[in-house]
Amino acid sequence: MSTVTPAGVPDSYSAMRHLHWSHAEKAVARKAFESALKREFERLITETKQMATAITQADDLWELEGHLTRRRREIDRVYDYRYSMLLDVFGYLVREGRLKPEELDGLAEEKLALIRAYPG
Repeated sequence: MSTVTPAGVPDSYSAMRHLHWSHAEKAVARKAFESALKREFERLITETKQMATAITQADDLWELEGHLTRRRREIDRVYDYRYSMLLDVFGYLVREGRLKPEELDGLAEEKLALIRAYPG
């Protein structure tokens, strides 16, 4: 069930709130989400190790702390597993190259269309 704003633009948030997720789709979504999040943490661990090896003075410690704090906020903001937000999350992750479209195989075409339509 897709709605349209007064300007004639699809209201994807409203559409997402009304979508039904089958058990199979929930499993696909969970696996894709967890895989992307795992890769995100692996990248962060690699970045952190590289930054840590470059620490030579106290200011470097605080730079690392600031970096980790920023990354944690970004990860917390991006990785939101509420079904009302999940298609936007997937759209963003696909657009950013953090999730491959084929990892979402098994979702209904309506959901895939909303993911592909994510602004980018």
